[in-house]
Amino acid sequence: MSDADEKANTEENSEEAGKMSFLDHLDELRKRLVRIAIYLGIGFVACFYFSADIYNFLSAPIVQEIIPVEGSLQYTNPTGAFLISMKVSLLASVFLTLPFTFFEVWKFISPGLYRKEKKYVVPFVLSSVLLFVSGAVFCYIIVLPNAFRFLIEWGEKFDNLTPVIRIDEYLDLVMTMLVGFGIVFEMPVIIAFLSLFGLVSAGFLWRNFKYSLVGMVVIAAILSPTGDAFNLMLWSAPMVALYFLSIGIAAIIGARRRKKGLV
Repeated sequence: MSDADEKANTEENSEEAGKMSFLDHLDELRKRLVRIAIYLGIGFVACFYFSADIYNFLSAPIVQEIIPVEGSLQYTNPTGAFLISMKVSLLASVFLTLPFTFFEVWKFISPGLYRKEKKYVVPFVLSSVLLFVSGAVFCYIIVLPNAFRFLIEWGEKFDNLTPVIRIDEYLDLVMTMLVGFGIVFEMPVIIAFLSLFGLVSAGFLWRNFKYSLVGMVVIAAILSPTGDAFNLMLWSAPMVALYFLSIGIAAIIGARRRKKGLV
């Protein structure tokens, strides 16, 4: 892109941004959130019919591997089973509607991008969905079984102590962890956009790695169901790997910005 084209795009974006007041941005955000809520509602209805199958899938990490054969998850309220169906349907809807959700996120932030960069909508949506799902899969396959195994085995140290696990508490924990890992795995996408806007650089990320590491361990300690070193490592290790991946992405974007004379 020539300097003239770059200047024209810059002026175009400045004019476009200038046309939107703070209230306009809030109205745009409201519109996007309403659409996301509609998507979630449609997905919820579609998933509700399969709520029993979804529950069986979500309960597998503790029922099939941890709890003894004669054991089971419990609910103590007559409405418990129905509320379970609603919870698992909502969680499934979140994952089912991810492409639409991230598309709405893109539509909200795209006015701040250059015309050429706005064509990245497909890579943005695909990478965001892939990373979010990868985080949830990593949590489901690796983190949940090991965390629950540690907790159940810790209880076995006590005599005459039998685990009676309430399904609502279990699902709240699983939903938080699955979505939490999904959000954590979005780090490369977030860093990519911050780099596009010139807010961070590879050098900045590298120089502040030690502070970021402390922050990642703190986040792991907050989100992890246990405070032992092994589970903290399960949480922290992927975040550190994603951080270094983000540094590489920021370096590539930074090189392109310097080539265009934007830095």
